[in-house]
Amino acid sequence: GLWTVFTLGGVGSKPTPQLEQCSPLANQSLLLLLILANLTDAPDTPNPYRQAIMSFKNTQDSTAFSSSNPHAFQINFNSLYTALCDQQRSDQATLLLYMLLHQNGNVRTYVLARTDIENLVLPILEILYHVEERNSHHVYMALIILLILTEDDGFNRSIHEVILKNITWYAERVLTEISLGSLLILVVIRTIQYNMTRTRDKYLHTNCLAALANMSAQFRSLHQYAAQRIISLFSLLSKKHNKVLEQATQSLRGSLGSNDSPLPDYAQDLNVIEEVIRMMLEIINSCLTNSLHHNPNLVYALLYKRDLFEQFRTHPSFQDIMQNIDLVISFFSSRLEQAGAELSVERVLEIIKQGAVALPKDRLRKFPELKFKYVEEEQPEEFFIPYVWSLVYNSAVALYWNPHDIQLFTMDSG
Repeated sequence: GLWTVFTLGGVGSKPTPQLEQCSPLANQSLLLLLILANLTDAPDTPNPYRQAIMSFKNTQDSTAFSSSNPHAFQINFNSLYTALCDQQRSDQATLLLYMLLHQNGNVRTYVLARTDIENLVLPILEILYHVEERNSHHVYMALIILLILTEDDGFNRSIHEVILKNITWYAERVLTEISLGSLLILVVIRTIQYNMTRTRDKYLHTNCLAALANMSAQFRSLHQYAAQRIISLFSLLSKKHNKVLEQATQSLRGSLGSNDSPLPDYAQDLNVIEEVIRMMLEIINSCLTNSLHHNPNLVYALLYKRDLFEQFRTHPSFQDIMQNIDLVISFFSSRLEQAGAELSVERVLEIIKQGAVALPKDRLRKFPELKFKYVEEEQPEEFFIPYVWSLVYNSAVALYWNPHDIQLFTMDSG
């Protein structure tokens, strides 16, 4: 199943001691809460701890509790939000944040309404950025949190309005000023590229692309580096596609003279990479269709690498989605040719901005809106219960667990 496909590293293999050191009691309490909230339901009675987690409200909320829920309570959401922002370096705090966003609508609404959402998003992006140093489960929880947040259009708009200065932990390039939205795109693309070269986890790919797709219609004023990385990722996928296609062709030729060895399943590899390429084209198309005039840097990057898209114009899997991209490339290429040769970057961007106003919007074909929603697996306890107990084993302060006495039970053995 989905939750078993983790190849980034063992749970708890790289413990993060920040929470344990600053407050051992808080750490123990959080672990206990996670254990209680993840107990399976009795045949006739739902888990009361999970019911409480799902329904508690802000102390400022004066609406009456439902009489059908005896486990409801109130807590100061501002204090909770501050604590969650401060403690995302630990697995258990990220897991609690996931549970609250996924299961408690009151918390999710409150978080999405915050005007300082960067305080929560930046620590999550750091987890993904340092993917090599984190265990697989922590990375996956961080990614799902982003996916849940990007389901909200208000979030997708607001992150491009938050301007950040000097992101010191981003080492690939000096980012003196960048929007939170552009930084989010950079980190997610970096995670995809890491996954392509190292772990090749299909589900990590799927969720990264789903988050980008959710944001794509709301892309605004993309940083030039973010725009470049979007096209660079497409370039990487294109090269990979050509390589697999060449391997399949050579393998087929070799098999004509010998029936001794079975053929590698290149068709499946090709199908997977074409699905990812299709998704990237849909993301680019969504941005061009909905917010072309807001993103001159993306149009610039598209024109600079226009030859990349040539091979996909007549490909049966991509012909429809390529129509708009091809139209945009042709339209702006023509305007640049009319402007003459030896144009500066600034002049090219100026022509693109003028052209974006002149391009008739009705010439761009409308496609269904890209929207993906996170859905938990049918039996999430198969992932969460072992995960929580592994955190207890690795993180519980002053508790010794003899590894030889630990026993694992199947979910139906009770």
